[in-house]
Amino acid sequence: MHIVCVCGLGMGSSLILKMTVDKALKELGATGHEIEHWDAGTVDSRGADLIVTSSDFQERFAGRDNVIFVKNVVNTAEVKEQLKAYLEANRLL
Repeated sequence: MHIVCVCGLGMGSSLILKMTVDKALKELGATGHEIEHWDAGTVDSRGADLIVTSSDFQERFAGRDNVIFVKNVVNTAEVKEQLKAYLEANRLL
């Protein structure tokens, strides 16, 4: 699965979120995922199976069913919980 972590510029919080997502997936025992970090504009022009971003972008990505919104990009427990729910709901875990 191709996972993209998104922030406004694609440099700061998306990179931190990428590391958090990677750690959470390892804790879940999920393998075979490609994780990248991009800015919000790039994700529209390129495909992603799953977008993980902060709750600040809820309006930007409203209506999409492949987006996970997190409140704290460094909170591994929160990200892990969100990822687990998404992966289980989509029979990917």
